[in-house]
Amino acid sequence: MFSSFFSTAPPVDPNAPNFHPVSSAFPPSELYGELEPKDTEWTCPGGFAVETQIFYIFLEDGTSLMCQVIHSAVGVWYPTIQFTCKIFNPNTKEKTWKSVNVSNFVTPPPGLDKRSSKADQFSITHKSKPGSDTPESYTVTANLDNDLQITLDIARPASVPGFKTGKGPNGGFSYFGPDPKNAEGYVIHRFWPRVQASGLLVHKGHAVQVKGPGMFVHAIQGMRPNLVAARWNFAHFQSDAHGGVSAIQMDFTTTNDYGRKGAGSGFVTVSVGSLVLGGKLAAVTAETRWPDEEPAATAGVISRAVHSKTAHDPDTSYDAPTEITFRWAAPSIVPEAQGPIDGTIVLDLGSPDAYKGLIEKVDVLAEIPYVIKTMVNYVAGTKPYIYQWLNPAKLNVSLPAGLIEGVSDTAEVEGNLYVESTFIS
Repeated sequence: MFSSFFSTAPPVDPNAPNFHPVSSAFPPSELYGELEPKDTEWTCPGGFAVETQIFYIFLEDGTSLMCQVIHSAVGVWYPTIQFTCKIFNPNTKEKTWKSVNVSNFVTPPPGLDKRSSKADQFSITHKSKPGSDTPESYTVTANLDNDLQITLDIARPASVPGFKTGKGPNGGFSYFGPDPKNAEGYVIHRFWPRVQASGLLVHKGHAVQVKGPGMFVHAIQGMRPNLVAARWNFAHFQSDAHGGVSAIQMDFTTTNDYGRKGAGSGFVTVSVGSLVLGGKLAAVTAETRWPDEEPAATAGVISRAVHSKTAHDPDTSYDAPTEITFRWAAPSIVPEAQGPIDGTIVLDLGSPDAYKGLIEKVDVLAEIPYVIKTMVNYVAGTKPYIYQWLNPAKLNVSLPAGLIEGVSDTAEVEGNLYVESTFIS
């Protein structure tokens, strides 16, 4: 996997492509890749790799809840496994953050497959109920300390299947290095774009009912994180209107070392996402934006996260967004409602001294395990920050008749939008 470090093969053309994005690997008709059971199994890769399962949920009062398991391997060191949880109530502005290095991590637990895992501090159990309204679910329990206990059931509706970008065994993979079959590294995401969560949080002795929509993602960065990307953007929009609506997008921009003409041709942006409309997975989007090409104003498939307005933030030294625009466009994959779909969210984020809905500016090096911190900070000289926002938002979408009952052309959907913008270098 990491041939660039140890290779004895003949040198390749320095101007040959050394990045192969998933967003350019499949035609529009093959962007929806059905998940197989093995796609969401833990792989626990060695070398330099980070694998994660993340559950994002919105509670009925607008509170956001994130639970994450992170499996971090750094060279020859033994992997570090963390369970993290962030809760933010936009009404009270109360923020709860827990990060625990777990002990005795096991996958699979006895009697289960590798979609499940457990440790002394948590358990995540995958359950299958084929033929039901909710054919798959996860049960998540965690005892993070005396102040926070979590019990959640997270169910995927039958009408909203999970997906990866692209059909077949290579679906989802963006490959780094000249030869995708002997890649230096890779990035992959698998999604459940809309789930229904229920359960209980016990925080500081107070029980909080959990009920609301969300999403699940299983992701792997099979490469040192500072080599994968210079920027990331993530959008998670959910609404209970029209039988269930979601819009998700994961977007990253490579470092300058990886592009279609070798080192120095990078800053290539890969964006993948989906739209759930009328309670059905309606579209899967993917787009590559090359640094030497102006993106098309109109195209059959569009997947874009654009910092449409920016301002210098003295806290982080980055030009951070003050307005961000997300767009999804693709043909409908719903057989009874064929036609183009086009959705947009434009979100005003305020200014660096008065951001709207800012949860936190996360100093990544203060949160990640020491060995990764050392590798990222001292080897690469980076200072990564993650901006996290939670705001009400509107998804404006044009769609074919039959997707949403009673809607034949356009809809404006109000919901909650969680946004992350990550700056690495």
